[in-house]
Amino acid sequence: MSDLSIDFCGEWYEPAQSEVFSIGREGDLEVDDNPYLHRKFLQIAYYDGIWWLTNAGSILSATVADAGGGMQAWLAPGARIPLVFGQTNVVFTAGPTTYEFSVHLNTPAFKQQSSESDAVGDTTIGPVIFTDSQKALIVALAEPMLRREGTGFAAIPSSAEAAKRLGWALTRFNRKLDNVCDKLDRVGVVGLRGGGGKLATNRRARLVEHAVTSHLVTAADLPLLESMKMQQEDEE
Repeated sequence: MSDLSIDFCGEWYEPAQSEVFSIGREGDLEVDDNPYLHRKFLQIAYYDGIWWLTNAGSILSATVADAGGGMQAWLAPGARIPLVFGQTNVVFTAGPTTYEFSVHLNTPAFKQQSSESDAVGDTTIGPVIFTDSQKALIVALAEPMLRREGTGFAAIPSSAEAAKRLGWALTRFNRKLDNVCDKLDRVGVVGLRGGGGKLATNRRARLVEHAVTSHLVTAADLPLLESMKMQQEDEE
């Protein structure tokens, strides 16, 4: 039995230490027949006494986090990261679709202890404090992932779709999205800006990946969508 196992949509895989396990449009784990997804995007392999996750693609990146959301990394093309937690969640976006799978270790190098006082879904991450409307924006974009109920993929709404969900004009939505991305960028969340300080073109996907894996928003926040829409209707 392998020390490492992978769960994708309820299907389990157990790579051998002697092989390189590939994940993508083709490979050992065939994620989806998505033309935006690399044929072989991610690789899991065992060497130097540890399991590694490598981004073998040339364009796409992945968000990697522990189950509690306390550790998060952005795995860019060509980068690799050691798999050291009992459970590591991996989220990535190809075109309009976001995918997620989890990697499980029987003998992790690091073991974490959770505190009962730890709050999940707080609107504060370090020095970042979000207004109710800013958090509602994040929930609107992350709603398909928060409702995915065990499936390993979800479609990220367009800005127009998310704005309509909140009852906002698109200009208001885009302005608040700028503010949210700016706040997170200032505290070191990567992938929300392109070169030269410009906002990244795939910032919605990166924002959703970060928000879900860090537990910035959870399914418990979904009622915020209806309350925000009702508030908007009252204002009109």
